[in-house]
Amino acid sequence: MSNQASIILQQLTIGYGTKVVQHDLTLTLNKGEMVCMLGRNGCGKSTLLRTLAGLQPALGGQFKIDDVAVVLTDRLNLENTSVRDVVAMGRYPYTSFLGTLTSEDERIVDESMREVFGDNMSSLDSRLFNSLSDGEKQRVLIAKALAQQTSVILLDEPTAHLDLPNRIMVLRLLRRLAHEQGKTILISTHELELALNLSDRILLLSDKGAVLDSANALRQSDAFERAFGMNIFDMSTIE
Repeated sequence: MSNQASIILQQLTIGYGTKVVQHDLTLTLNKGEMVCMLGRNGCGKSTLLRTLAGLQPALGGQFKIDDVAVVLTDRLNLENTSVRDVVAMGRYPYTSFLGTLTSEDERIVDESMREVFGDNMSSLDSRLFNSLSDGEKQRVLIAKALAQQTSVILLDEPTAHLDLPNRIMVLRLLRRLAHEQGKTILISTHELELALNLSDRILLLSDKGAVLDSANALRQSDAFERAFGMNIFDMSTIE
């Protein structure tokens, strides 16, 4: 990989079994940028994330990706588990077989919580995960991903269960982490307006393939209309 690239797709084909969802994807995502992935249901957003995360095989082509942490859309039901314990799970791949955290692991957990919660981290440390609001839970999962100290973070619909203030807060947090920590953050989302305003680039998937560019460049083309089958920025065309 180049010094700037952390994800490189070369003629990548993705799907399930014999069903191809996207083919010949050739893209490069760079360090220090937040990319929001948009498109209709079934266009391959989650499939691409799962393929890049190694959760399912590619059907063709190849990709290269730096070390990666994943935040999936599934809701976790963790009984009697503190916030700190959830964040500490991000360190388990690096611990001994006993799962014992070293002082360095503890420091990384503290640092990850502070990045996400700031001065409020101490008030959340011992709270039970299941007692939190949906917005707080999502930020805990982001802190857990940060604790893994990977170059890439993949997120599948991280704002799906959140109200508008929390959706804005989460995406602003992810953009800050990308810019300040030099991480590549790729997000699958349906949050069109937030993605247009907050992402560095948009990855737009459709049955015609994929386009990766800035929001302004895509809006000045017909890319959105081709992807969604209508002019989504003209409300008068929507019955």
